[in-house]
Amino acid sequence: MNLSEHSAMPSSSEKVLSPHQAFVTTHWSVVLSARDQNSAKSSEALEALCRTYWFPLYAFVRRQGRSPHDAQDLTQEFFARLLAKDYLKSAAQEKGRFRSFLLVALKRFLANEWDRQHAQKRGGAAHVVPIDPELAESRFVAGPAHELQPDRLFDRQWALTLLERTMARLHEEYVATGRAKLFELLRSCIAKDESALPYAEIAMRLNLTEPAVKMAVQRLRARYREILRTEIADTVSGPDEVEEEIRHLFSTFGP
Repeated sequence: MNLSEHSAMPSSSEKVLSPHQAFVTTHWSVVLSARDQNSAKSSEALEALCRTYWFPLYAFVRRQGRSPHDAQDLTQEFFARLLAKDYLKSAAQEKGRFRSFLLVALKRFLANEWDRQHAQKRGGAAHVVPIDPELAESRFVAGPAHELQPDRLFDRQWALTLLERTMARLHEEYVATGRAKLFELLRSCIAKDESALPYAEIAMRLNLTEPAVKMAVQRLRARYREILRTEIADTVSGPDEVEEEIRHLFSTFGP
């Protein structure tokens, strides 16, 4: 798959969310703006982000040499501390990205808390996010865990999580509008996958013209990019950071 396609910018003719539209309910900016208050909205936003991005943290801990069991316990304990707002005092607006904040906080946690955590009863960490042990380890083993340094692995897994969420949301939209078959036939065209069916064959299967299929692919790609930008917007503190975050995350797929 040509992952550079994911970061391509929409053309001037494609619909793009305005900064105001994209950041009305930005999760990380909500957390930052309310970090010093007892805000239920902030707490809910933070918990939702943690539930989404647990795997890059788990992968980072595993890449540090921890066993699967220890990685699960440490990740859960880290989230328990984070959701209790012990660490949010260090989250400043100028630090920007949720990704960067999480990784710095996790490194501090691992450096300061491992001895105490290890002395506790194994499996004693509070389960505050839904970590599936089998899924976590299968994803870790299947990924480039043994090729990348922990920080780069974390960023790549973060990018992959964004892509997975984007594709899942796109799929849900097409199913909800009765276009599930169209999506299944076109999804491999988003990044010009070599396994993608020729437009002529897709047209025949859907009883459409080839120009109609080309237009459908263009719309699918445009909506994919739109959703991806919205997902990234949820993890940075302002619209001016989206482009830089896109460039950074997709640079992790390079050599």
